[in-house]
Amino acid sequence: MNNVTNIKPRDIIFHPVHFLSLGLGSGLSPFAPGTTGTLLAVLLYIPLATLPLWGYIAVLILGSLLGIYLCQKTTDRLGVKDHPAIVWDEFLGYWLTMLMAPAGWEWILVGFVLFRLFDIWKPWPISVIDHKVKGGLGIMLDDLLAGAYALVVLQLSFYFIR
Repeated sequence: MNNVTNIKPRDIIFHPVHFLSLGLGSGLSPFAPGTTGTLLAVLLYIPLATLPLWGYIAVLILGSLLGIYLCQKTTDRLGVKDHPAIVWDEFLGYWLTMLMAPAGWEWILVGFVLFRLFDIWKPWPISVIDHKVKGGLGIMLDDLLAGAYALVVLQLSFYFIR
């Protein structure tokens, strides 16, 4: 992979693959693109939450598999290992966090905070995967693991609070 490139994410946003990997453009935010991408994922979660469980799980599986491809293609095009503008992984990580989440805005907010904390903190084994697994798979996998950690904490919180 060429690490020296003049291509910027704004130069490729109109290509459908890159448009998706850049989070429908949310990854172009000059401030905290990962958080901005997750905020858009929250908005997209609202209609997704109305799907039956099997449909929601299908979106997670297909979106994750598609994400490996999308993130790899954009990584190759930009010539950067995990460019901050690539935020499709934040979408899927947040949506995994919200799998079977309790209803209500407070839980949407708790899921957002938990996912962002685990995504930024990267506890073991997320940190190992972040450093060792390259390309689209690595980009997706560390956020899916952060989403899985956040999912467990969200579900435990609901169980003990209700």
